[in-house]
Parts: sequence; C-alpha cells; structure tokens
Amino acid sequence: MSEAIAGETKPMPTVSRGLEGVVAAATHIAEVDGEHGKLTLQGYDVSQLSGNVTFEEVCFLLWHGKLPNVQELETLRAEMAAARRLPESVLTALRTLAPHAGGMDILRIGASMLSVGDETLNSLDLNECRQRAARLQAQMPALVAHAYRLGEGKEIVEPKPEHGLAAGFLYMLEGKEPDPARVAGLDAYLVAVSEHGLNASTFAARVIIATDSDMVSALTGAIGALKGSKHGGVPGPVLKMLEEIKTPENAEAFIRNEITSGRRIMGFGHRIYKVRDPRAALLSDAAEKMASLTGDYHLLRLAQAVESTTVKTLAELKPGRDLYANVELFAALILHAVDVPSEIFTPVFAVGRTSGWTAHMIEQIEEGRLIRPQSVYIGPRDRTFVPLNER
Repeated sequence: MSEAIAGETKPMPTVSRGLEGVVAAATHIAEVDGEHGKLTLQGYDVSQLSGNVTFEEVCFLLWHGKLPNVQELETLRAEMAAARRLPESVLTALRTLAPHAGGMDILRIGASMLSVGDETLNSLDLNECRQRAARLQAQMPALVAHAYRLGEGKEIVEPKPEHGLAAGFLYMLEGKEPDPARVAGLDAYLVAVSEHGLNASTFAARVIIATDSDMVSALTGAIGALKGSKHGGVPGPVLKMLEEIKTPENAEAFIRNEITSGRRIMGFGHRIYKVRDPRAALLSDAAEKMASLTGDYHLLRLAQAVESTTVKTLAELKPGRDLYANVELFAALILHAVDVPSEIFTPVFAVGRTSGWTAHMIEQIEEGRLIRPQSVYIGPRDRTFVPLNER
C-alpha cells in the first residue's frame, strides 16, 4: 500500500495485525515448536520434566537456567515456605474485598498488594529479582486460596511450612491434609502450564518491566492479560462441555452438531500448534495416573472420546483446519479431579504461569531495552479546525 503526503507517494509499512509473525524477543527460557508439537524449557523437552521433577524444580530451572541440586532445592523450598504467609495488611484488605470480587478480579487486586513490605521493590538487581520471583511464586497460591475461602464466607487457613507449593495450596484451600494423589496431579498441572513462550500475558509482563517498572506491577499486568477469554479462562467451559456430553457414546452427535452449527469446540485449536499440544499429552498421562490411584476413570474416558471424535469429525467436516487438543482439554480434567473449584481454574493457571512470567521479567531486565513498537497512522488528514461555536 502507499499514501500521498505533500504530493509524494510514500510506501505504507506492512502492519502485522496482532503482531503475527513478528519476533519481539530472543530468549533462553522456552521454545514453542508449533509445527512439531514440542515445548522446550531451558533446553529440556517438557516431556522429560513432567512426572520427574516437582514444580519448585521447574521454577528454579526457569529462574536460574539449570535444574537445582539437592541443597539448592531445599534452600528454595525453605525460602518459599517462609514467604508464603501474606502480610497482615494484605489479609485485612482481602477480608474486606473478597466478598465483593472473585476469580481473576480479586487475584488482580491481590497481586497488586504484594508490593507491601518489599523495601527493595524498585531494585533491578538480578539476585534480588530472583529472590522476589520466589516470594511472588510462594504468595500467589495463598492469594488464590484465601480469596476463595473469604468469598465463600469462610476464614483463611494459615499455611504450614512443611508443605510444598502444591500441597500447601490444597491445604490452604480446604483446611485439611491433601491426598498425595491430588498433590501429584496438581504438581503435574503446574509443571505443564509453567511457561509457554511469548504469549499475551508474558509479553505484557515484559513490556511493563522493560520500562524499569517493578515485578509486582508486571505481575499484575500479566494477570490482567490472562483474564481475557482469548488467552485464559477456557478450562471452565471445557468442564461444562464434558458435563453436557455425559458419556462417550454421546460425543459424536454433540461434536457434529457443534461443528455444523459453527460453534467452537472447547479445548481444541491453538494459535501456535498445528499438531496436538504437547502439554495435553502430559496432562493426559497425569490424569491416567490419578485415575489409576482413585479408580475413577469416567471423566478421563469421556475426554479421550471427545478428543478422538473431534479430531475425526473435524478432518471430515473441516479438512485442513489443523485443530487438535490443546492444554485446556486435559487441564479441566486434572483440576476437576484435584477438586479445584471451577470458579478458580484460571487463577490456578496464573499460579503455575507466575514462574514463567517472573523468568521473563528477569530476562528482560538483563536485556535492558525498552519495548517500543511503532504504529501506522491510517486516520483522516488535512482537516480544518472549526471553532466550537461554529460546529
């Protein structure tokens, strides 16, 4: 395209809507290979990590670029356990606000309060930022659990220092020692969603921290981006879809009707992946392990039937669409099996993604460059001003 300016023809720059195809960062943190369905974290295929490491180990990997040894892991766990209890002023604010806001709204409000008591909040020293990342990661589960309980008219449950992050969250959420199978399932979920490249919320976090703002502001911005239905918030509708289908035998009629009616199948399709989302495979395996321990296979078999039926029906009715299961299909399954209330599915996703968000903040601080893209003006030109009383 071109436009006329002062009698000249000036080429119009190409606009990449939604920044499609634009490379905005060089990163060591993760590689998302959409063509081959691979997700790599700091050089490790995520399939190597899932089931073999805890979420805390993945956090250390994302923040430090290597897996921790025994002493480093023990130090991180102790550091996070000590940081888990929220400041009293934050708890007081949550008690006031939680009955009036829920889900991602109260999480956004609560996250913005995590600057309380941080005397070095505005420091961009990398060691201090890594320590802050661990603190924020430890406090996010407490925010989600406390806000949910307060919204339900219950008092908060204080954390126990001996719990890891997954067990600690379930304990704060319910007030009782969680079953190990549920802890393992939640831990697998958190590993799977910990990091996924330069998605919308991660980009938002990097833009904010690139201004030399602080990590709490960047975390709050990332949560705001994740709230949108085009980015987060899908596991709830997936669960509703499975509940509506009820049995594997009903899957084909339901899926065929949704596709022919032009409606989206929840849990399918991804902006990057042209094949099955590798995180769906991880969570499917984790769900299989949970089912073997609990003996409850119903929802797992239903989800598997929905996946196979959807892929087959889409190939028939919408050939070439490349729509396969994404992380949300089996995320809904895991979170439901772990007994996480559907109202906080997306906040729990944010708990897991905090590790990736903070890793990208640290990397952007190291980069030290302001993110400032350009825009192309396409509005009117050469308009003549008319005074107010003549308009």
